[in-house]
Amino acid sequence: MSPLPTTHESPPPSSEPEGAGRLRRPRGVLQPAVRGLLALLGALAGYQVAERVRISSLLPSLDQNGKIVLLVASTAAGLVLGYLLGVVLSQLFHRGLDHVDEVMARATGAEFVVAVGGVVVGLLIATLISVALLRIPIVGPYLTIPIYLLAGYFTAYLAAKKHIEILRLLGVRGAFEVVPGLTPAKLLDSSAVIDGRILDIVDTGFVEGELLVPRFVIEELQRLADSSDAEKRVRGRRGLDFVKRLQNSSGMVRVDDTDYPDIEAVDAKLVRLGHDLGAMIVSTDHTLKKVAEIQGVRLLNVNDLANSVKPAVLPGEIIEVKILREGREHDQGVGYLDDGTMIVVEAGSSLVGSRVKAEVTSVLQSPSGKMIFSRVRPAPPAG
Repeated sequence: MSPLPTTHESPPPSSEPEGAGRLRRPRGVLQPAVRGLLALLGALAGYQVAERVRISSLLPSLDQNGKIVLLVASTAAGLVLGYLLGVVLSQLFHRGLDHVDEVMARATGAEFVVAVGGVVVGLLIATLISVALLRIPIVGPYLTIPIYLLAGYFTAYLAAKKHIEILRLLGVRGAFEVVPGLTPAKLLDSSAVIDGRILDIVDTGFVEGELLVPRFVIEELQRLADSSDAEKRVRGRRGLDFVKRLQNSSGMVRVDDTDYPDIEAVDAKLVRLGHDLGAMIVSTDHTLKKVAEIQGVRLLNVNDLANSVKPAVLPGEIIEVKILREGREHDQGVGYLDDGTMIVVEAGSSLVGSRVKAEVTSVLQSPSGKMIFSRVRPAPPAG
């Protein structure tokens, strides 16, 4: 049986600063939004304070111009103080705000639509709560503002997290189908991540659409990295390293938090997620490909891609190969081409360690790779 094609190690990360040679990521919208919101709230608070001071006995009676000046000055002061408070808060929580911006930018259409519906539901709930809060003197109107914000946020968050189940309950089946003309997302399984060649494929630009690494796949890699078995530890750590490098090298790679607690097997979760999202699976597992296709999920095998781009070798062609070891059968030698393809050379057992010219007799193509059979080409007669 032919071995898997060799996995080419990707070059180590550059020692240059991470931002060197790259366009600076544009700022998100939440930090300016927070500053603007607090500035408006500050202006509103300043106006309310001026109104209460004006009707109180704290100041002497003012003419019409004095009242206008008081309202404008107090409103402007509240605006400035609110904006400055927004600047301070946005700087303190800039990482969280940037993370929310990134999540919003990567959200799918279905997640966005369901999240908007969640905001509407949250605002309706906040409205019912605010009816009671408005009866509280002085501070009542201000308590409604955080209620609206928190209710809208939490309902939107839950709706986006459970958007698949919500759409199913509503009977929306079309949300899980691939829209014609749009490139479906690609789900990476642990075998493709550990294999590592997907990083080179992404870097060359041959992969279109968003790449998703499910959270349960990362957890599987973590279990391998923590295993007591040395080989599993190496595979797990290699996989986690490649996930990190994928995130650093491409902006279209993200971690998907969807999980299915009722399913234990990682492969079964992967197929279920691919079916729910209308996504393709990228793997090197031939068994998983059969299981996925039975359930209507398309799987892209990295080995199939590697085999398809190998140079064609035809019977009768003369190739040069170095014989590395003896074969299983009598008088056979085994070598490998530069792309990792195994070549069996008849009458080559006595030529181990030598480079010989061999004539291809047949080519065996299997799901796991290609195997070439050949025989040593006799040397031309002297003279």
